[in-house]
Amino acid sequence: MSRRCELSGKGVQSGNSVSHANNKTRRRFLPNLNQVSLISDALKQTVHLRVTSHALRSVEARGGLDAFLLKARDSDLSDKALKLKRKVAKKVEAVAAEA
Repeated sequence: MSRRCELSGKGVQSGNSVSHANNKTRRRFLPNLNQVSLISDALKQTVHLRVTSHALRSVEARGGLDAFLLKARDSDLSDKALKLKRKVAKKVEAVAAEA
């Protein structure tokens, strides 16, 4: 499993650990990934994703998983999230066509 957020695309960064004596050694900054279950209102099902805490807060701020996916850029989403976005968009269009 890669260390990459499925919703925001945030991944591993690299940098330096700097000691008090100003010695620099390479290190990795890992994203704060969590395995979460999010509910899609349009699809009426639960989706299991591996996302960062930052992305989870963004999902809540935008009003849920469906709203987040519809506004998200395709380049940031994982393959699984992109398929989910297409399903949600199709379902939302079908509901809008009925009304």
